[in-house]
Amino acid sequence: QVQLVESGGGLVQAGAALRLSCAASGGTFSMYRMGWFRQAPEKEREFVTAITWSGGSTYYADSVKGRFTISRDKTKNTLYLQMNSLKPEDTAVYYCAASTGLGDLKKPAMYNYWGQGTQVTVSS
Repeated sequence: QVQLVESGGGLVQAGAALRLSCAASGGTFSMYRMGWFRQAPEKEREFVTAITWSGGSTYYADSVKGRFTISRDKTKNTLYLQMNSLKPEDTAVYYCAASTGLGDLKKPAMYNYWGQGTQVTVSS
């Protein structure tokens, strides 16, 4: 059973940066495509970014393109999300997820495993 544990969330001011981490265990991390999603209060869970198993391809939501960067370290079984120039609208619980499928990585249904989430709050 794959376990994903996020960390790195917190309360920051607009314009600041945060780096989220997602530690994976119990599976073959290098074989999974990975993604980050977020969910704000009373909103649907939304796609943020994803990365292929090789790390060769990345995908971003338009709202974060140019500000967020996804990366993975296979030697540490860890996924990262570097978030720069944070805005109040980035406030949400951020989840990492792992996918063994071959479909659209922007869809939550494609992911088999999810972390418990980490809260990011950006004040104006």
